[in-house]
Amino acid sequence: MFDRRLINNFDWILLAILILIGLLSIFNLYSATYTIRSMGQSQIYVRQICWFGIGFLILLLMTTFDYHILGRLAYPLFFITVIFLFASLKMGKVTHGSQRWLSFGYFSVQPSEMVKISLVVVLAKYFSELERMGNYRVRDLLRPLTLIAVPFVIIVHQPDLGTALMLLIVSFSIIIFVNVNWKSMLIFLFTALLSAPFFWIILEEYQKRRIIAFLRPDLDPLGAAYHVTQSKITIGSGLLWGKGFLKGTQTRLNFLPQQHTDFSFSVLAEEWGFVGSALLLLLYLFLILWCLNIAKNSKDKFGALIVVGIAASIFWHVAINVSMVTGLLPVVGIPLVLFSYGGSSVISTMAAMGLIMNISMRRFMFQE
Repeated sequence: MFDRRLINNFDWILLAILILIGLLSIFNLYSATYTIRSMGQSQIYVRQICWFGIGFLILLLMTTFDYHILGRLAYPLFFITVIFLFASLKMGKVTHGSQRWLSFGYFSVQPSEMVKISLVVVLAKYFSELERMGNYRVRDLLRPLTLIAVPFVIIVHQPDLGTALMLLIVSFSIIIFVNVNWKSMLIFLFTALLSAPFFWIILEEYQKRRIIAFLRPDLDPLGAAYHVTQSKITIGSGLLWGKGFLKGTQTRLNFLPQQHTDFSFSVLAEEWGFVGSALLLLLYLFLILWCLNIAKNSKDKFGALIVVGIAASIFWHVAINVSMVTGLLPVVGIPLVLFSYGGSSVISTMAAMGLIMNISMRRFMFQE
């Protein structure tokens, strides 16, 4: 039975933040695809509305059960998502040179988005059960490192370097939060430095060109460096207040590639300027801080670690995407979460937000 007391603890502030970001996303996509629609292409913003509608239903669904059930199902759910991930590598649909989608009739799903959530849950399960008086040592981390490595290797082979790196960053954010021995962290850093040449070897040629273009954009201004060069021009042309809704010249004239996905922030910056960009980033900041407040007040370690992992995922998606489109990091294909177009990303993120809502609503269940 659904405890009716939970309704009184529904997190309306979290829901309001998500609605605001969703509305901004839809208006931005409407503008970003305005020229495309005039050429007879599909209405992407309408599909985004549908994804958000489904996402909000899933968010509500995620609040109807006790989240501790996920603790008992953490490992089975993780292995199921990994199986789907492996299936996408063998029989998935190839898009832009990457085999990361599974088709089911009229719609496709990206299993790597499901893995992001299941990995956070399984790591939270492991660390909540492994109680230590002091810091975690290397041998305590062998199982979680193995769990991280399996989806990481599969995703790298799709290839999807951005999502693979995101899994690593979010996972290590959780590991750092649980207080790892500093000697263990030095070992990880040293190992990462030693393995850097190996990862350079396995990178695809277009990925290497993107990194080289980041270091020397003048070497290929019309090739690998074209995306970020046009993005910086687009963002800079917005100045303080922007050019106005539907008045972005770089966007209207299609100088900006992938303006409805990875570079959607650039569209916003051109039309609404520094002020509009800052307001969106403040919304994300408030969302992350609100999630961390929920983690702080959670009555058990399992719930707190889940919220920390999801909050870390939101933070790193925003930080990397904004750094990418402004030329501070190489282009690695990380979308701006809840803002860029993408059904799998929106639905998985809303499911994660529903899980945070679940944990927030059930805090009183542990109080006398």
